Amino acid sequence: MSSLLLWLHIGFAIFTVGPLTAVTMAAPRAIRAKNVPVLQNIQRTTRIYGVASLGVLVFGIALGAALGGAILGKWYMTASMTLFIVAVVLIVLIDRDLRAAVRVLASPDAQDDAKVQNGRIAAISGLLAVIWLVILFLMVVPR
Repeated sequence: MSSLLLWLHIGFAIFTVGPLTAVTMAAPRAIRAKNVPVLQNIQRTTRIYGVASLGVLVFGIALGAALGGAILGKWYMTASMTLFIVAVVLIVLIDRDLRAAVRVLASPDAQDDAKVQNGRIAAISGLLAVIWLVILFLMVVPR
C-alpha cells in the first residue's frame, strides 16, 4: 500500500507542480503581449493544476500515515507541509492577479495595461519555484 501511495505522491508532484510552475512563469509574457485568450488559458490552467496539486499534499500525508505516522513529526516533514500550504496561498494570489489582468486587458477602454499584476505574478511565481525547490530538497536530503 505504501508503494502505491508513494507512486501517487510522486506522480502528482511531477504532473501538477511542474506544469503549474511553467504556466505561472509564462503569464507575464502574455500580459506584456496583451494576449487575452492566452492569458485566459493560463488562468484556467493555473486554477485546475493548483487544485490538482493538493493531491501531492494529500498523498504525502497518507504515505506518512501508512509508514507509521512517526515520520510526519520529523522537522523536515513539518517544514515541507508548511511550505506547501504557503505555496497554495501564493497560487491563490497568482490566480487572483491573473483574473484581474484578464479583466483589465479584456475591457474595451483599457487605460491600465496590467503592469501591477504583471510584476506581482512574476515575483510570486519566482518565489513559488524556489519554494518547490526547497520542498524537493527537504524530501530528498535529510534522510
